[in-house]
Amino acid sequence: MVVKDRRGRSRYVVFEVSPRLTKELLIKEFRSAGLRDPPYIIQCVPGKAVLRCAPKDRDNTIDIMSRVDPPSVPLSTSGTIRKIRRAYPELKAPKKPSR
Repeated sequence: MVVKDRRGRSRYVVFEVSPRLTKELLIKEFRSAGLRDPPYIIQCVPGKAVLRCAPKDRDNTIDIMSRVDPPSVPLSTSGTIRKIRRAYPELKAPKKPSR
């Protein structure tokens, strides 16, 4: 049995969000909205956010973001975070300094 059979697949959704929005503020907004199972926030930089969800919850994730941050717009959805970071260089993780 493959691990993905047990755990399930993931989708990563990139949103264009308000520049003031931070990861901490987004978590606070999810909690105040009373969400039982909010999407997982992978990364939030000024102007963009990446959320992880199950494929069947993609539309629900987009609805949640539109309620929490009304001007947010979904830009793309992918099955891998690598593809997202290639498409949006500002979301790339900083390189670790070499020793």
